[in-house]
Amino acid sequence: MKRNGLLASGDALLAQAAGLLQRYPRHVTGLIAALLLGGGGGAFAVASFGPDPADLPVRQVVESVNTLPIDQQIEALESHALRLFRSDTLRATDTVDTLLARLGLHDTAAAIFLRNDPLFRTQVLRRPGRMVTAEGSADHRLEKLTARWASETAGQFHRLVIERNPDGHLLSRVETGQLVASARLGSGVIRSSLFAAVDDAQIPEEVAVQVADILGSRVDFHRGLRKGDSFNIVYEVLVADGEPLRTGRVLSVEFDNNGKHHTAMWFREAGKKGAYYALDGTSLQSAYLASPMEFSRVTSGFSMRFHPILKQWRAHLGTDYGAPTGTPVRVVGDGVVEFAGWQNGFGNVVIVRHNASDTTLYAHLSRMDVRKGHSVTQGQRIGAVGATGWATGPHLHYEFRINGQHQDPVLVARKSEGVKLSAEALPAFRSAATAMRLKLDAAARVAEVASIE
Repeated sequence: MKRNGLLASGDALLAQAAGLLQRYPRHVTGLIAALLLGGGGGAFAVASFGPDPADLPVRQVVESVNTLPIDQQIEALESHALRLFRSDTLRATDTVDTLLARLGLHDTAAAIFLRNDPLFRTQVLRRPGRMVTAEGSADHRLEKLTARWASETAGQFHRLVIERNPDGHLLSRVETGQLVASARLGSGVIRSSLFAAVDDAQIPEEVAVQVADILGSRVDFHRGLRKGDSFNIVYEVLVADGEPLRTGRVLSVEFDNNGKHHTAMWFREAGKKGAYYALDGTSLQSAYLASPMEFSRVTSGFSMRFHPILKQWRAHLGTDYGAPTGTPVRVVGDGVVEFAGWQNGFGNVVIVRHNASDTTLYAHLSRMDVRKGHSVTQGQRIGAVGATGWATGPHLHYEFRINGQHQDPVLVARKSEGVKLSAEALPAFRSAATAMRLKLDAAARVAEVASIE
């Protein structure tokens, strides 16, 4: 009876709950959710209808596991020979022993081999600036040595390789490889001189020499530079096996000098010699170079001067370039050697006739590399600076004559006409100039970022 009463009461409660759920579904659902989330702070117990885990039977499973095959790897690592790699630049005072020591090598037999190897003695020792890469063993024995240098053949380089053969003996050989041209960007500001500016910008000195040649008829790099003048440059670096080996051609340059803006770009028209042009297409390639020497110090210009030997004021009808004995002298334009020999106060002198009216003279030479009748091309070496004749020190005296009359060579270079672009080449030139303009702008932006940092 009591059990039936409880059941009846439970049925009644369930019926009431069902009725509440039907009448107030949202309220009842919210109340249940709140209780489950613990909002009322009460504790609830959940009845478990499964068996007690303590009463479950325990079963042990044993399986065999194969080990990873690492024995061979361990043996390979134990037998692996450690190799050490190091590179260094050769110094003028280097001997075999000092070079090997800087490369971290201690190998008496290798030192003996290098001292007696003719290729190493002639192509590495006493060749300052060349990069040498060595590969050594764990006990600091030489396993392989490599050195590279530019070839006289355009676009190629030589690679000296010294390494051990299977018998353990060192052998040397020379290989030939192809140089790869890579474009580099540079930018700088003149504080004192062009060379100081490129040095500060970590640009090779050879680039400064080329810039002075390219814009020499527009910018006076000897006396006309001003503090604050600036430049952006795109130039080539010739790379061998990933190693920069030497500087190539200046591809483009812009130079702001004393408020004037100058641009130049290398361009080669099909079927013609390459030349430099302003980005608007104006030719910069003069029939004559502004200077018979790579960028050098002018000691006496085209003007009146006090003669150091005659001790009197006289018109100086040429330009003097102070430079060490042996510095190369180049012809300023195409022509034929009219005279090469001794002329009293001029000492060793070379005279070149360029056309019916124009001649140039190069005096006080320590040596002459041409003879009368030789044809010469612009930029060709014709001799070297000296102090022969009436000279108080090594220098070059240079004259430009038109119909026998002395002229200022810088003004002549500025007025002389060079290679001009044909109408057919203009579209290709404009396309190349647009691309080069973007590179020059990139060089300027790199410089701005560097100055901020």
